[in-house]
This record gives sequence, C-alpha cells and structure tokens, in this order.
Amino acid sequence: MKTLPAAAAAVLTAVTVGVPRPAPTDVRPDTYVVSRAPGVLPEGLAVTASGTMYVTSSATGAVYRGDTRRAGLRPFLAPGVDGRTSAAGVRVDRRGRVLVAGWTTGTLFVYAPDGTLLARRAAAPGAALNDLAVTEDAVYVTDSATGTVWRAGLTGGRVGALVPWVGPDDFPAVPVFLNGIVVDPSGRVALVAEQGGERLFRVDLADRSVTEVEVSGGRMGADGLLLEGDRLYGVVNEPDGAGGTRFLVNLARLDQELRTAQVVDRSRPVGIQRSPTSVARDAGRLLWVDSQLFATTPAPPFTVTEVPGLR
Repeated sequence: MKTLPAAAAAVLTAVTVGVPRPAPTDVRPDTYVVSRAPGVLPEGLAVTASGTMYVTSSATGAVYRGDTRRAGLRPFLAPGVDGRTSAAGVRVDRRGRVLVAGWTTGTLFVYAPDGTLLARRAAAPGAALNDLAVTEDAVYVTDSATGTVWRAGLTGGRVGALVPWVGPDDFPAVPVFLNGIVVDPSGRVALVAEQGGERLFRVDLADRSVTEVEVSGGRMGADGLLLEGDRLYGVVNEPDGAGGTRFLVNLARLDQELRTAQVVDRSRPVGIQRSPTSVARDAGRLLWVDSQLFATTPAPPFTVTEVPGLR
C-alpha cells in the first residue's frame, strides 16, 4: 500500500505462440519477478486461496498477475488505462472481482477476472486511496490524504458509491497517515493502521465508533496488514540504529475483542533498498512486495519475495 514519505479469479494462461510455458509444480519459488521494466515500483499484493497473485504498480497504475507456482508475473491491466495512473492496494472479492485503489486519482476500480472494467467509483477530490479490506457486502478503503475510511457496498453484483464511513474527527486524534486495513471474519470490526503516528485503531463498522488499540512489545503502525484469527501481521519500518531505516514484519497477538495487541515475533529485517510494503499469505508462508519506493536508485527486476524468518 502507499507508504508515508520519510478464489474465483482466473489464473493467467495465455502463452506466446510457439513457446510452451512450463507446467506449474508443487515447489514454489521464493522470489517472483513482477517486472523487468524500469520504474515500476510495485506496491499492493493479493494472493487468492488458489494461488493467483496480483501486484500493483504505484508508479504506473499497472496491475500484474501470476501463479505462485511460477516465478514470473505478466501484465494483467496496462498502465494508465481507465485513468489508473497509480495503483496501491489490491484485493479479490468472493465473486473473483479484482478491486484496485487508485492512489493519485482517489478512485476505486473494480475489474472482472478477464480484465473488463466493471465499476469506477471516485472519492472526494484530494483523496489518496491506499489500502482495502473486503467483506461479504462491502469494501472499505483507507484515504491517507484526508484521514477517512471510505465504504462502497457490494451487493447483488453491484458496486455502490464510495461514501465516507469514518472521518478524521471520528478518531481519538486526527490521524497522520492511514494505511493498512483489515476486517475480522464477522465483517463487523476493522483494524486500521496509522503509519508515522504509530497507532492502530479499532473501528466498529456498524456504529462507526473508533478507539485506539493498546499495542505493546513493538510497532503496529503498519503499511500492509494481514489478519489471521488472533494473529495480526504488519509491515513496519523502524530506525536501524545507524541513521537509516529497516523494514520487517511484526506479528501481534490480539485479544478476543480486538482491543489489545501484543507483538510476539518479528521477521528478519531488510534494508531501505528493498522497502517492502504489502504482506500476503501463500499456503504455509508469507510473501511481501519489494517496492523499492525509498531506494536510492530503484532498479529492475522488481520482485515479490518470501518474508524471512517468520511464518
């Protein structure tokens, strides 16, 4: 998902004429090449239960797709098409639709598995849509520019208008930069990370009340979030002790009501040249996007890799 400055989807099966593609195997790569083109800067990541992977480009708005059993992704949505000049979060709903948060346009894009545009829903002018969480009947999107959580209904195959569900004044204090968002299986409670302010919020999606989650043992002011039962994973950055920044995934245990979070484990950190953003589950491992957003000189290939030292 866009970071603070300082399975119903079909697997892509097209082949190049005369060049057979190797069949997938049960042995999965530890590195995936999103693109070898310069300036892609991948950011958002979604992996379906069947192993279909989607990765967005924050720099161009392109979306790439692949299979977690193969090491290379291919273009799914071309850059700039439909006004997608920059893309952050990406999710797949239960109908197999691909939902993309348009960062610079403040627009939610919804696509069919074949890449057909189904809906385009704009937030207010000046919005910067970042991360998404999908429930059975709605999608919730964080807006980093205005401190708003937007909602669009997903009922009867239709995509409703984006409406502000929680605004900046609903938080205990106006948030610095909303980023990662997840929703519990009931669809009633969202956890929203404030990157930079290093806070985690609990949002009751029915009455729209917001409280701060009591976090201990480490940071959860995360970029990408992943919720699995009482386990919350967050991609965070922190000082490396030498004047720089390092990136890692923290694992926190939540209480039953999702009001407290205790960081109990962490991945091995990586440096600013990789600048990981989103995290997703693929079977028994975690994957993250090496965005290179803060690299001195971003350079291809742009990749998705396994999170080191944490499952």
